[in-house]
Amino acid sequence: MEDIHLHLKNLGFTDLEAKCLHVLAESGTQTGYEIAKQLGVSRSNVYSALQKLAEKGAVLTSHGEPTHYQSVPIEEIGDRVEAELQASIRYVKEHMPKQGAHRSEYFSLEGDTKVLDRIRTELRKAREEVLCDLWAQEAQLLKEELRKVPAQGVRLLVSAIGDAALPSSVQQFSHKRDAAWNEQSGRKFTLLIDRKLAIVGTRGGDEPTLAMLTEHPAMVELLLNSFWRDVVIHELQQDMGAKLEDKYGKNFKKIIQKYAAPEGREKDTPSAEGEPASTTDESKTGEGKRKKKK
Repeated sequence: MEDIHLHLKNLGFTDLEAKCLHVLAESGTQTGYEIAKQLGVSRSNVYSALQKLAEKGAVLTSHGEPTHYQSVPIEEIGDRVEAELQASIRYVKEHMPKQGAHRSEYFSLEGDTKVLDRIRTELRKAREEVLCDLWAQEAQLLKEELRKVPAQGVRLLVSAIGDAALPSSVQQFSHKRDAAWNEQSGRKFTLLIDRKLAIVGTRGGDEPTLAMLTEHPAMVELLLNSFWRDVVIHELQQDMGAKLEDKYGKNFKKIIQKYAAPEGREKDTPSAEGEPASTTDESKTGEGKRKKKK
């Protein structure tokens, strides 16, 4: 019953109006006194609610004393509410001042529903291009929205981590990151829409889902450059994977290790593709020491 009352309230009825409608739908024609007795509410409040319902066209009233009330069929109420709502939406769209402001500030969102709903909304609004860097879990949740993007005439590229199983219409390439590397602090994801709106967030792990969105040129350029760098690395690995791994280590570990670890300090460093690198270089290992003794 509480669910019915909640949805009736969502349609614009007050709590007492919703309860009166439910009683009339359940019990048929009733007087105000009978409704008040069933609800345990004062008659004056019930009569006031019934009068409002009559004005809204949701109940019918009889002539004579005492007045009897009957609910209009819910289908009729729904059609009327829907028509009024659509009319209001059309009016607001036509007359509401248009927002032309550039979203150069950094706006934050928290919570799974809010973050995913905002991403879905922005994907539907895309007009030219969408660049996504997603883990398989998030790609699966956004699967339907991603499938519709090319149908909108929008270019879509998805850099997927894990088996995303996206539709064939989605152009994607895979990362070779270690799945355990990001799980503890949440899976990172980014979207760049029309080279204008940047969305950066984390989901999963021990923290709540968080996201930041902005149209600040610096963040847009940062995501764009990062995405194309990943595309280049992907193509190089596809064409020259064995040679690259032999010279630079798996996922370019040797390069990152050389620059990321401070002098004289042993430190775990992530590779270019997110895989943890070894803690030391050759000069700091036992092997290196043996070479020096020789």
